[in-house]
Amino acid sequence: MPGAVPRVVLVGAGIVGCALADELTERGFTDVTVLDQAAGVAAGGSSGHAPGLVFQTNPCRSMTAFARYTVEKYTALGCFDQIGGLEIATSPERLADLARRHGWATSWGVESRLIDADEVARLHPLLDREQLLGGFLIPGDGLAKPVQAAEIQARRAIGRGARFEFGQKVVAVETSGDRVTGVRTGTDLFPADVVVSCAGMWGPLLGEMAGLTVPLVPMAHQYVFTGDLNADAEALARRPILRHQEADLYFRSHGKALGIGAYGHRPMPIAARDITGSELPFTEEDFEASWASAVELIPALAEAGVDRGFNGLFSFTSDGMPLLGEHPALQGFWVAEAVWITHSAGVARSMAEWIVDGQPELDLHSSDLNRFEQVQLAPDYVLERSCQNFVEVYDVLHPLQPMESPRPIRTSPFHGRQQELGAFFLEASGWERPHWYEANAGLPEVAEVPSRNEWASRFWSPICGAEALVTRKRVALFDMTPLKRLEVGGPGALEFLQRMTTNNLDRKPGAVVYTLLLDEQGGVRSDLTIARLGATTFQVGANGNLDLEWLTRHAPDDVFIRDITAGTCCIGLWGPLARDLINDISHTLDTQKGYFTAQRAFIKNVPVTALRLSYVGELGWELYTTADLGTKLWDTLWEAGQRHGVIAAGRGAFNSLRLEKGYRSWGTDVTTEHDPFEAGLGFAVRQDKEFLGKGSLHNLTSTKKLTCLTIDDPHSVVLGSEPVFHQGEPVGYVTSAAYGYTTGLNIAYAWLPSEIDDEVEIEYFGQKVKARPAQEPLFDPEMKRLRG
Repeated sequence: MPGAVPRVVLVGAGIVGCALADELTERGFTDVTVLDQAAGVAAGGSSGHAPGLVFQTNPCRSMTAFARYTVEKYTALGCFDQIGGLEIATSPERLADLARRHGWATSWGVESRLIDADEVARLHPLLDREQLLGGFLIPGDGLAKPVQAAEIQARRAIGRGARFEFGQKVVAVETSGDRVTGVRTGTDLFPADVVVSCAGMWGPLLGEMAGLTVPLVPMAHQYVFTGDLNADAEALARRPILRHQEADLYFRSHGKALGIGAYGHRPMPIAARDITGSELPFTEEDFEASWASAVELIPALAEAGVDRGFNGLFSFTSDGMPLLGEHPALQGFWVAEAVWITHSAGVARSMAEWIVDGQPELDLHSSDLNRFEQVQLAPDYVLERSCQNFVEVYDVLHPLQPMESPRPIRTSPFHGRQQELGAFFLEASGWERPHWYEANAGLPEVAEVPSRNEWASRFWSPICGAEALVTRKRVALFDMTPLKRLEVGGPGALEFLQRMTTNNLDRKPGAVVYTLLLDEQGGVRSDLTIARLGATTFQVGANGNLDLEWLTRHAPDDVFIRDITAGTCCIGLWGPLARDLINDISHTLDTQKGYFTAQRAFIKNVPVTALRLSYVGELGWELYTTADLGTKLWDTLWEAGQRHGVIAAGRGAFNSLRLEKGYRSWGTDVTTEHDPFEAGLGFAVRQDKEFLGKGSLHNLTSTKKLTCLTIDDPHSVVLGSEPVFHQGEPVGYVTSAAYGYTTGLNIAYAWLPSEIDDEVEIEYFGQKVKARPAQEPLFDPEMKRLRG
């Protein structure tokens, strides 16, 4: 960037823009200009009407961290009323979910406790005690004062050199080549090295100016003010903010009245270009059901009535997460959108770290602007999924529960065959992925599979266990098509990949290498499997779109990167009889070639790229071909496999098998917050070469490690994010978990202090289950099966 201090323009003077101006100027980026089309700070967007409730608990660790910092900062600035937060249950299902939410809070370091119905009634005497079953109390929650918080942070930024310009509507983003150079308003040009869109519900319009899809939907949300209640205003103001999620309601005090927010109405989206103000007229008919539920819970509301209401606009996304990060093709243009008051200060801190230091301290992959596949940016998709997220915002959702529409979108060439076999599909990144096949219900191994608790039995079948057992005994076909595949080539391809990854790729064509992408601080950005198919041609097995964006951003001119996923497909052929099956139908695939090798061959009439790999810990190959030949490849393997007892197996079996083998899942077990050694991936780091992030590895002082646990109770199959206790104190959290059908062990991986080597407990729906660290891998530690 030119000059000692980069010129920064923030578009939007709502709470996000003001918070970011404060965080940037605090870090020395003092040449900051904040533009807004309205007449003042937090005057035109959702910050001005937001009720300010801050509930910290979230299934996502980074979202909870955002909220925790928001509480800390706004408390220190004197614009946060820490009166606590209370979530209530009026049904057994919700009561169980509150126990799960208490587990999340404990995992992420937020003080909370479960309380009985009597204590709920003492905290909120206006509630109908007869309806209450219990509650979840978070003492650190409370009420932010959004306008005051924005103004305070704006003043702090101005004191360090920032300036705010109002009545300035941005009409164009100025660029030169692949860099942003400023923004143009109706009257002025503002040069900039960095532009950040903090425009909230107008974000899609600013994105269009920069050639970027910002996939958010402005949505109306109902809020009413009741008449005065027969209650002491001061006492009412000290009651914890309240959520009645079963009825899609939340409550806060306004003097002697209550404010009621409702999500129980139909989605009311509006196009960004049609917005003329942040508040729409109140639609009484949409509030009728919500009002009935509110009165049922708080009978005194019947007499108080509704004084006034409005439909306030704010942003929803297709997966319910914020949109943060830099434009993939326009350097210097950043986005901080779909951010609620709850997370505003935390997001601003992470964005400032990202812009100033090159990366944030928190792992933000789940909020990264570039996380979406192209198909997920279709306007119809964004609209429908965002509306569904509005409907489900307070629902009890299972971790595996997919959205039902729009589906199917992406299907592998094997989809028809999978349907014939009775595949049960779940969805990820738009792909339909079989989790088990009803055709395998008659396998005798089904009887060997232990039962599990009701929660873990959802979106699961004992058939998953049978498929895992058959994979270990015979051979199975796994559809690996949804895993992202990149082709990297060109004269500089080897040098580029050597510089970007931790392992040594300078091997002869035909070699396959497991390696890591690190960030500048030595955190694990991703793990990759790279096959050298020619002198300058590599096939990269990646984790998703963020890997494509990262590599493309760093690639020199003599390297090309292509996403070949859609035009190809892959079958994982794994099991002790895989070699026998291949030998029956291929004379060109050398089945004696060793583990981690690649070769081009023919499976009868189908040309394949065969990688001797296995993420289930068994002998076998990943077999790649073009999409047009996918069905032919499946049929050829299926027909030849009948004499070997072949089955099709799904993701349920796959996850169990990989955990028995100790294989990590990036984004779940490992993120940028972890270094390779504490994650158990040090074997993929070659210290005798230079690579991005290497310098930071010399300064590591890790005190934690990813630990394999086995759980005593086979019925309590945990699913991830549960807190782990040692000697009564919370010390870590579960990442991945599954029952190991071959080992007969209930498995969980967890981040724990390095010194812990004795019994721990995992809190599961409020109950403690015993677990103990185990030496990994649990299955085939000598690698005899893989190398067989």
